[in-house]
Amino acid sequence: MEGAFGIIVIGDEILNGRRRDRHFEALGGLLRARGFKVAWLRILPDDSDYLVAELRRTMAEAMPVFCCGGIGATPDDRTRDCAARAAGVPLEPHAGAVAEIEAQFGAEAYPIRVRMAELPRGCDLIPNPHSRIPGFSLQRHFFMPGFPAMAKPMAQWVLDTHFADGGPAEHEVAIRVRGVAESSLVDLMHELSARFPECKLFSLPRLAPEPLIELGFRGRNDLQGPIEALVSGLAARGIPYERVD
Repeated sequence: MEGAFGIIVIGDEILNGRRRDRHFEALGGLLRARGFKVAWLRILPDDSDYLVAELRRTMAEAMPVFCCGGIGATPDDRTRDCAARAAGVPLEPHAGAVAEIEAQFGAEAYPIRVRMAELPRGCDLIPNPHSRIPGFSLQRHFFMPGFPAMAKPMAQWVLDTHFADGGPAEHEVAIRVRGVAESSLVDLMHELSARFPECKLFSLPRLAPEPLIELGFRGRNDLQGPIEALVSGLAARGIPYERVD
């Protein structure tokens, strides 16, 4: 999927409800502002076998992925090891990461904090302006801490450094239809989807006493033709609509 990123958030605390994910909002906003889009979001557990399997699968794809969480030094931080296993490389001290951690913490870097410099062989560092404990990149996966306040500026550095050209901007147009059941418009939606495959038709019904549907198109091409065809299809059925700003 051109111009798209995946986002992986790692941590049992998200899945068991103790913490709320805020990476999607922070990273998604950065991506959309630069013309990229989020292809998918996955929240994964602190389970080594599961993480290795998922990372092997996503590393086999061409899509870049932001991965947040699990790169610390506690026993439940398994992402560094799992990334190495997924890529088929050993985990070893990274000289650059050791230097950053030593520069920040001095003698207090040992014996615990320096463990966070044990990274997959061949990876590149992602600077961390908050703590100087770096993240790392490997096979178009960008591994960052589970704190959105840290991850966001690190992701911004990744985009500035590796994706400075940005992506083609995606935009959307929509109309609002009242008093009509969504099921009565499905045939029109199928017709327009087949007619305009370069963009994505969306239908967002809302639960209300009166049926209300937001219909539109999303894409990177000119959407004037698709929305005019939608309006014409509604007019042929005698269905009024209103524009959505």
